[in-house]
Amino acid sequence: MGDDNQNPASEVMAQIRANDGGGLANCPVRGVLDRIGDKWSTLIIMVLGERPYRFGELRRAIPDISQRMLTQTLRDLQRDGILSRHVFPTNPPSVEYRVTPLGSSLIGPLAELMTWAETHFAEIRAARTAFDRDGAAPSLATEVAKPGAATG
Repeated sequence: MGDDNQNPASEVMAQIRANDGGGLANCPVRGVLDRIGDKWSTLIIMVLGERPYRFGELRRAIPDISQRMLTQTLRDLQRDGILSRHVFPTNPPSVEYRVTPLGSSLIGPLAELMTWAETHFAEIRAARTAFDRDGAAPSLATEVAKPGAATG
């Protein structure tokens, strides 16, 4: 998919631009990334990637998610074909959520992302601490434009 000297971001962006007619305004990838990149979806997909769960089990597995947010995220993921919902004819009815084949295809990339995040968490935390302590690092343009700065 392109020149071996090209970096992966350039390759992917070139493909997206080609498929989108050159612009990113209506890029379909954005909608997909919005869904799987939200606060809860990745965690829910990975938990359900282990095995099917009933709603109550998911609430216990992810204790800091509200019932409303869990319900909405499950519906959104079901709408996108990532999860499926199975109702069993018991009294009261039992509902179980499972990852679909499409959702299963996401688990590998998400696992890599989660591994990356775990590996680099200390670095990210340190960068956040430094940023919060020192403020935003000045850009090169800011450095050059400082009043009274010596010029070459």
